[in-house]
Amino acid sequence: MPLRHQASAEPFKEANNVVTTLNRFLRDEQAQDLIEYTLLLAFVCLASAALFISAGGSVAGIWSTANGDLASANTSAS
Repeated sequence: MPLRHQASAEPFKEANNVVTTLNRFLRDEQAQDLIEYTLLLAFVCLASAALFISAGGSVAGIWSTANGDLASANTSAS
């Protein structure tokens, strides 16, 4: 077989490898699972942050009430 035919068959072999790799990539579902778990983790983090932000005002109110009660008890005890 002449060299000319071997060289011309080489691009088709590379194209076939690219198509095979692309098909394998598109059928692979592990990356989809990873993305789903990452989105779920991001949602949980955002929900936790929102909960902590809203709970911060409640905690500040509780500390203010406790501080006022302790100051009042200290004054009446003196």
